[in-house]
Amino acid sequence: MLILQNVSLNRLNTKIFENISFTLGSGRVLILKGKNGSGKTSLIKTILYLLEPSSGSIYWKGKILPKTIYDFYNNITYIGDRPTSLKQLTIEENIKIWKKISISKIDYEKIRNVLTILKLNNYKNKKVSTLSLGEIKKLELLRLIIENKKYWLLDEPFTNLDLDSIDIIRQTFEEHCKNEGSVLFSSHQDIKFSKYEEIKL
Repeated sequence: MLILQNVSLNRLNTKIFENISFTLGSGRVLILKGKNGSGKTSLIKTILYLLEPSSGSIYWKGKILPKTIYDFYNNITYIGDRPTSLKQLTIEENIKIWKKISISKIDYEKIRNVLTILKLNNYKNKKVSTLSLGEIKKLELLRLIIENKKYWLLDEPFTNLDLDSIDIIRQTFEEHCKNEGSVLFSSHQDIKFSKYEEIKL
């Protein structure tokens, strides 16, 4: 379980956000809402301890971060707003790299099925540099399936996606939660789930 208690962040004497508290446990969807520049990305980076909070505490499995940071990282998949895929490589080559890095046991049959659902299967031998922004976003989101972690943290996961793809990803989030997973993501879009909570910044 991930717990934030009165977490605040200041940078260069500027208040980014203050006194954020919430709990992210099994089966929950938390949505960070706010205008551009409201601190959504900074909050996610603070949760990941890429930015150190100015005050407050973050706990993972009852112990304070960053003391348990390695176990925390082993249990989460983080997908930021900027691509991590290598543009000079193909979709399939990037998948192989992600699979190797995460020591993923997922078989290629399942990956091919997901590629088909996301309408990427016909592009698997194309370099990422030739893909549209929406296609790159769907490729990035494929890491959720490859890494198969319980906790998902995402920054604007629905940007550049068409309505059909948004619905597929929304269903994927809900299915993950039904299997005792957890999802926290930021969004400026109005995405509805059967069960969710909003954190406004």
